Amino acid sequence: MRINREIRAPRVRVIDKDGGQLGVLTLSEALIRAEEVGLDLVEISASSDPPVCKIIDFGKFRYQQTKKEKEGRKSQHQVKVKEVKVKPNTDEHDLQVKIKHAREFVTKGNKVRITCMFRGREMMHPEFGERVVQRMCDDLSDIASAESPPKMMGKSLSVVLAPGAKKKAVNHGS
Repeated sequence: MRINREIRAPRVRVIDKDGGQLGVLTLSEALIRAEEVGLDLVEISASSDPPVCKIIDFGKFRYQQTKKEKEGRKSQHQVKVKEVKVKPNTDEHDLQVKIKHAREFVTKGNKVRITCMFRGREMMHPEFGERVVQRMCDDLSDIASAESPPKMMGKSLSVVLAPGAKKKAVNHGS
């Protein structure tokens, strides 16, 4: 965005501070009009022919623009990945508490990474950890869905759940 002497076009369409059309003027005439009222000549639309310029207080204009941008950013929700850690031998009540926390995170619109940490001999039976992670995924399946199947990385098994459940046809072999 160019202001005053930075504008390069020889002729510009000018809009006064109240929004009224002043017509197509030479750049020097437009600058004189802006100086008479003690304001700046700001190029609003450089792509049009001739470019559109407005006589406004540039400092105030820039302040209002940044204020609008901040307001726009405030209304956007940043999706964060929250992590819930469990162990293969996590007790029933503790697991329910973890599921409750994960449910809160998902309902707020965040993704949840469920990580099952293995220590020492627990590595001998990864199926215990897989059961715990699968149980959490099943309990949260009404509000979230796994982005990919659980993956083993080193001594931990993790899966990321995203908000929004995918409706699946469940086939229980009965």
